Amino acid sequence: MERAVPTMDAELANRLLSTMWRIRAFEERVAQLKRTMQVHGLIHLSIGGEGVAAGVCGQLRNDDGVYSGHRAHGHAIAKGAPLTGMMAELMGRVDGLCHGLGGSMHVVDREHGMLGATGVVGGNLPMAAGDALAAKLGGTDRITVVFFGDGAVQAGHFHESVNLAALWQLPLIFVCENNGMAEFTSRAEHSPVDSVSDVVAPYGFKRATVEGSDVGAVWTGFGKFLKLARRGGGPFLLECRTHRRAGHYEGDAQEYRDELAEQEWAQRDPLARFQEQALADGLIDEPTAAEIETQARAAVEAAVEGARKSTFPTAELAAELVYAK
Repeated sequence: MERAVPTMDAELANRLLSTMWRIRAFEERVAQLKRTMQVHGLIHLSIGGEGVAAGVCGQLRNDDGVYSGHRAHGHAIAKGAPLTGMMAELMGRVDGLCHGLGGSMHVVDREHGMLGATGVVGGNLPMAAGDALAAKLGGTDRITVVFFGDGAVQAGHFHESVNLAALWQLPLIFVCENNGMAEFTSRAEHSPVDSVSDVVAPYGFKRATVEGSDVGAVWTGFGKFLKLARRGGGPFLLECRTHRRAGHYEGDAQEYRDELAEQEWAQRDPLARFQEQALADGLIDEPTAAEIETQARAAVEAAVEGARKSTFPTAELAAELVYAK
């Protein structure tokens, strides 16, 4: 597993910490709102995976396409999606990113290159391959990133997408958030291959496995592939060994989780880990770290209030959006 870290300066440390705190604060607030039924539909939180979203999306341009799955909040926020639009979407309000009609698992923000999330496991993989093909045929240096979990690797369309990406040498970076769980099932229970990097070995493209709770390692590993993809290389796969601190969905009883393992993972929290290291390295100080968290939580609370002021979509709007104009 690669553990290289980037040349970190105060500006980058501040930016990464700010992104991770915005994601964490958003997810925690969404969990509270779901328990009081102010957020609708199934909610899948990414608490524990903030380092992957920040380390990957923080290096992308707005015209780079990102495709996510059912655990998409962090990716969208790290890609630049506005918090109020995100919160309004989850609360089913008309000022949401998709007018309140998509919800948590179907977040789209074209302005910032968040081109779609999906509730279909691995369903984003073929779409990402198509987007990468369009970028290549268009002669641009735009690249595509697709996020997926280790459970999606068992789907047939994963191998079809990987095969075509390799065959056509697409500017596509596969980012696997391997949290060791496919819904309620451990990876060992559904595959004899522990590392997703090994699964794609026969296709012959560059791949790497990094510690997903180390945002610096994610930043460096992804950055190497991004540079090559901009120059016409690809595809690539970055496997991020991470952890899902929450259940599969909000309200999950989590009877399948091991308490000791949970305690061990809590010590590898990506946010706390990075903040501690940044403080030790003198990249930020205690007041700055505290202010970053305060600002993140204030921004999320402002998003909640903004979403509450928005109305619910009308039935007529749903009908209008059936057809493209």
